[in-house]
Amino acid sequence: MKVPAMIAAELRRLTASRMGVIALIALVCVPILYGGLYLWANQDPYAKFPDVPVALVVDDEGAPEPTTGTEAATGETVNYGEDVADNLIDGNAFDWQRMTADEAADALRDGSVDFTVTIPADFSAALTSAAGDDPRQARIELETNDANNYLASSMGTQAVEKIRSSVAEMVGSEAAERLLTGLSDVRDSLVSAVDGATRLSDGANTAASGSASLADGTAQLATGTAQLADGASTLAAGAQQVSDGNRQLADVADRAGSVVQQATNALPQVRADITALLTDQGLAQDEIDQVLARLDPLATRLQEGNATVQDAVGKVDRLADGAASLASGASQLASGAESAATGAAAANDGAAQLRDGLGTLASGTAELRDGLSSGVDAIPASTPDLRSLQADTIADPVQVSSDKVASAEDYGAGLAPFFAALSAWIGIYALFLIVKPISRRAITALHSPIRVTLAGWLTPAMLGAVQMLGLMGILAITLGFTFDNPIGTLGVMIVASATFAAIILALNVWLGSVGQFIGLVLMVLQLVTAGGTFPWQTLPAPLAALHHVLPLGYVVDAMRQLMYGGDLARAGWDLAVLGIWLAGALTLAAIGVTRMTHRRTLRDLQPSLIG
Repeated sequence: MKVPAMIAAELRRLTASRMGVIALIALVCVPILYGGLYLWANQDPYAKFPDVPVALVVDDEGAPEPTTGTEAATGETVNYGEDVADNLIDGNAFDWQRMTADEAADALRDGSVDFTVTIPADFSAALTSAAGDDPRQARIELETNDANNYLASSMGTQAVEKIRSSVAEMVGSEAAERLLTGLSDVRDSLVSAVDGATRLSDGANTAASGSASLADGTAQLATGTAQLADGASTLAAGAQQVSDGNRQLADVADRAGSVVQQATNALPQVRADITALLTDQGLAQDEIDQVLARLDPLATRLQEGNATVQDAVGKVDRLADGAASLASGASQLASGAESAATGAAAANDGAAQLRDGLGTLASGTAELRDGLSSGVDAIPASTPDLRSLQADTIADPVQVSSDKVASAEDYGAGLAPFFAALSAWIGIYALFLIVKPISRRAITALHSPIRVTLAGWLTPAMLGAVQMLGLMGILAITLGFTFDNPIGTLGVMIVASATFAAIILALNVWLGSVGQFIGLVLMVLQLVTAGGTFPWQTLPAPLAALHHVLPLGYVVDAMRQLMYGGDLARAGWDLAVLGIWLAGALTLAAIGVTRMTHRRTLRDLQPSLIG
């Protein structure tokens, strides 16, 4: 009996009755139903997030609008809580339902919403507190109820994190723009300060130059006043000598004038005495008059001389008084010149200090001007539009650029390789519930373990190929999944089904119905070690080691490479591993069949408790 005849005989046995046909069709449809229904249910759950009910509680009371140091308070208020609520509702990420705190608590408790998000009363006040003396973080409160749905908690955590980052970006952008506006105002003030410092520096330089000239002049003044003081002292000494000589001359003149005046004053008495004497001498009156007439010119000259003397005495007195005044003035001049010399020397010292100080001031104002100019250069000039862009960049400095070497179109497509591979195992496992692993008749009639093994493997392998073809149709046509390499993907699915058929065949050949049970255990192990949902690196070490051994993980990886447009070399390696499993399982099955052709075992004589 040849292999095709044995396959045909097994198929005739399976379809010998109507119930047999129904059972065969039902088992062939098992992977189609399992994989198709599961992937249909989970094809794109993220697109349904807007239908997930979430309670939104906004208690924010608002806060005064923050200002920069150069702005006056406007009296306006901001309410970031309402802004966040509006953005959430407009974003439609979830079915946001605004409620009061009590309503939200009741809805979360009875399952009307999956989680609640609360924006507290001090939300805006906390966000604007950074500009005051009591900065604090704002809070967004998340409350979940795992009794409703555990994954809803994870969704809520991710949602609140997105809210936090968006609010931080919004508030950070506004704060950065206020900061940049303040810096722009500071820059404008610095520009004015540079202009003032430039004028101050120019004035200081001019003052320093003038003070140098002043110092030179005061030095000359000090020298001149010192010379004047010396001359004035000499003059005062000479004037005092003149005053003393003139005073002596005046005294002599006064005495001479006094004598002449006395002589002049004595003329009438002398005349009377002469008249009396002449009368006594017996002279006649006319003789007396003649004598007196001769004396009268002398009296006249005496009077004239007295007048001259008295005038000269007056002049000498005035000369003496003038000389005394001159001596006093010269003394005062000498004292003043001395004081002037002292003052000029002090002025010279002060002018020198002023010159040095103004030189330092000129140097300092130049440094101030240069420093302010450097400060202006260090703060770039900006415009409102530029500040807005800078603020956005500061608030959100990192933009994530995402690219994919290979990509799945949605969540369902991402799970398809895992559930298609698992469906292949389940389909083969179900087929072996009605397909006989090995024909006892063929073992008895033939002494060719290889042909018997091939016939026992090819029957479920061909039925498994039908299963995979049907599953591929459901994925591609009904669910609309796209495949970068559809023929290669289908080929991997068929090779996987054939490999699983060989493994379960070997288990049945060696262990009978116990082997069928072990096939179920292997399915469970591969379910958790294949890395179909979470990365296999997240598994505990013993299970991670099994990932590198069991075949299901290689089927999943190969399907991903071919379905998403990944690395064909990796897919080739995965197929090579499956080929090793296939060859090894068939070899083990053939060895088992060989053993069965030579001797019977206790299991052959006594049926197993299982099956």
